[in-house]
Amino acid sequence: MADLERRRRLAEFLRSRRERITPREAGIPAGPRRRTPGLRREEVAQLSGVSVTWYTWLEQARDITVSRQVLTSLARALMLSSVERRHLFALADERPPEQPPGRGPGPALQRLVDALEPHPAYLLDANWDLVGWNRAEAGLIGDPAQLAPAERNLLWLVFTDPALRTLLVDWQAQARNLVAQFRADARGQFGEPRFERLTGELRRRSPEFRDGWEAHDLADFGSSRWEFDHSTIGPLTFDYVKLAALDAPGVKLFACMPADAETAGKLPELVSGAVVSSGAGASSGVA
Repeated sequence: MADLERRRRLAEFLRSRRERITPREAGIPAGPRRRTPGLRREEVAQLSGVSVTWYTWLEQARDITVSRQVLTSLARALMLSSVERRHLFALADERPPEQPPGRGPGPALQRLVDALEPHPAYLLDANWDLVGWNRAEAGLIGDPAQLAPAERNLLWLVFTDPALRTLLVDWQAQARNLVAQFRADARGQFGEPRFERLTGELRRRSPEFRDGWEAHDLADFGSSRWEFDHSTIGPLTFDYVKLAALDAPGVKLFACMPADAETAGKLPELVSGAVVSSGAGASSGVA
């Protein structure tokens, strides 16, 4: 019953989108006698490269298979917006297409990261490049602005910076889990130049990353607890929270919440002890 209702809603949505498009918008001659508002079924079928019968069955809520490729063609033929496209895929019970990476976080998102002080917080893009951070985060891991843009990457720091190996109490377990999370999270990045350069260089520079990458393990993020041994203020334990930035596709906000009273009491020392370069914390481009 639930599947039938889903197919009915899909049929209604397709019909509503078809009827709102004029033949002129679709590049089709209207003709002298036209009673159908918008496009005809056969016109949508032709524009999307499917048979008229199959598309008619789709609008009749028949139990037929709909592929991602056909959904993409229908979305293009019906001139769907990005939100309409996602809705179409959801109604067809298919995973929506990957959103293209945005241009990075805007000033408002960086202000939110700054406002989270004294809690460490940072922003990662689709390749896990650090594109924003606050002073508390700089006090925890060091100031990313001191690094070359191509090195402002969470995986790069974890696998190539000796200081991070000392900072993370259980470096080996944390590092391997990060690789599994990254492989699962970056599925839409395969083939992208920045992604290929980053993973290729990490495989060359770090045997641990290479072993983890070649294991093909996958892991969801979820909430996680990280333990640190800070060089000046001692043990710190944080629970990490991850939020997606809807207005910046591909960007995620990570906030570090103290897991105990001892860590909470040391937060001001992270901020006061941070040596942050001018412009640090601002959105940064990555080569």
